[in-house]
Amino acid sequence: MPLLADILSGFANISFAQLALVACVALFASVVGGIAGYGTGALMPLVLVPMVGPEPVVPIIAISALLTNMGRVAAFFTHIDGRRTLIVVAAAAFTCVLGAYAYTRLTGIGAAIVIGSMLILSVPLRRFARRRALTLKDGGLAVGSAAYGLVVGGTTGSGAILLSLLMAAGLEGAAVIATDAAITIFVGLVKVSTFGVAGVVTPQVVAFGLLIGVIAFPGGFLAKALLARLPITVHTAMLDAVIIAGGVVMIVAAMRSAWA
Repeated sequence: MPLLADILSGFANISFAQLALVACVALFASVVGGIAGYGTGALMPLVLVPMVGPEPVVPIIAISALLTNMGRVAAFFTHIDGRRTLIVVAAAAFTCVLGAYAYTRLTGIGAAIVIGSMLILSVPLRRFARRRALTLKDGGLAVGSAAYGLVVGGTTGSGAILLSLLMAAGLEGAAVIATDAAITIFVGLVKVSTFGVAGVVTPQVVAFGLLIGVIAFPGGFLAKALLARLPITVHTAMLDAVIIAGGVVMIVAAMRSAWA
C-alpha cells in the first residue's frame, strides 16, 4: 500500500512519546474548542512547531480541522445557522485563497512570526468585540468575513475572529459553535486545496493532519456533554493566558533565529 507507506513516512524522526503528546493535546484542544468555540488552532502550534518547524503547521491544522469540525457538526447539527454559514463562506472563500497562497511564500522565521502574532492578537480582538457589543447586519457580516478569510488562509488561531463575527451577528450558545464548525469545514476545503496546488501538502503534513483530526473527532461529543457543566469564564481566562504566552515564545524564538 504505497499511499499508506508515504503517509507513515511523515512520522520519520518523530518518537512515540512525541506522537502521544500530539494525540493528547489534540483531544484536549478539540474538547476546549467544542466548548469555547476556538482553541484547537491556537493550542496545537505550541506542540507542533518544536517538532516539525513553523512552515508546515498551518497546512497540518487545515487538514486536521476538517475532521475535528466534522465531529462538532455531527454533535451540534441542529443548531447550525444555514443562512449565515452561506454568507460567511461566500465572502471568505476568495480571500482565503489569497491568504493561503501568501503563507506559502513565507520563510520559516516569517511563518513563526505570523503564527505567534495571530495567537496574541486573537485574545484582545475577541475581548474588544465582546466589550463593544458589536452588532452586524448581513452586509457587515460579509465584509468582516472577507477580512477573516484573508487571515484564516494564512494563519492558525484565528477562530476567535470568526466567533466574534458570529456573536456580533446575533448568534449565541450552541448556534455559535455549530455554525463556526460548518463554516470552518467549507473554508478549510478551500484552504487545503490551495496548499495542495502550491505543493506544500507533504507526507508529513498529511500524516500529522490525519493523526490530529482522527484523535480530535470525538471531542465535539465530549464538549457537548460538558458544555452545561464547565465554568466557561475561568477556562477562557486560562486559555487566553496560554495562547498569549505561546505566541510570545514563538515570536521571541523567531527573532533570535533572525538575529543569529
